[in-house]
Amino acid sequence: MSAGPDFAPLYFRIEQELRARIAQARPHDPLPSEPELAREFGVSRMTARAAVTQLVNDGLAYRAPGRGTFVAVPTGPRRADNLVRLSEEIRKQGKVPSSRVVRAELRPATVIEATRLRQRAGDVVAIYRVRQADGDPVAFEHACYPGALSALLDCDLSGSVHEALVALGRVPTRGTSTITAQPATGEDARELGVPAGTALLVEERLILDQEGRPLELSESRYTGTKYRLDVAFGVEPHQ
Repeated sequence: MSAGPDFAPLYFRIEQELRARIAQARPHDPLPSEPELAREFGVSRMTARAAVTQLVNDGLAYRAPGRGTFVAVPTGPRRADNLVRLSEEIRKQGKVPSSRVVRAELRPATVIEATRLRQRAGDVVAIYRVRQADGDPVAFEHACYPGALSALLDCDLSGSVHEALVALGRVPTRGTSTITAQPATGEDARELGVPAGTALLVEERLILDQEGRPLELSESRYTGTKYRLDVAFGVEPHQ
């Protein structure tokens, strides 16, 4: 039996609630203090602090010493060292995220999918969506999940798939990605409204759950003029 929504770590539930509030707020609006959050959600201040810290790390909020925590000014690019959901990136730009489901199915896993998801040959849940900002196509996303999560097909896939995963007891926690440039295929051209052969930014991503188990294997194909990635790096001393 799948776990319900209460399975999610408390800090994650607080974080998701604050993200929803931030989406409706204006830059520099105050957020509840950590003691207020602790009282509201019945948790320790440490748990409340963990939720707020994640929002600060994601650029959605900022702390002003001695004054409190406030809604950050929306920014466009995504940092490469953060696992940030596309819907959140779109909201940070002041736009409304949405998804159009192209198809969703339970089908046999390919060899690569079975290997990356660490499951024996079997089925995967495959979901194909066009991600949109204010109704404008931004990315064509192909994602697959372990076949044991077939209940995903009963969820509203035009909303947040990650929230649906949390409700099923699998919390997206960390991941790795590889980014390349590829020409748009005929299907990309049709779904994204660009000429075939247009250069796309393609991100292949593997996300693990709270127990380190492979959860989502995805390929997101972004229109280059509508998506940007910021990379933070250090410089090694010259030898």
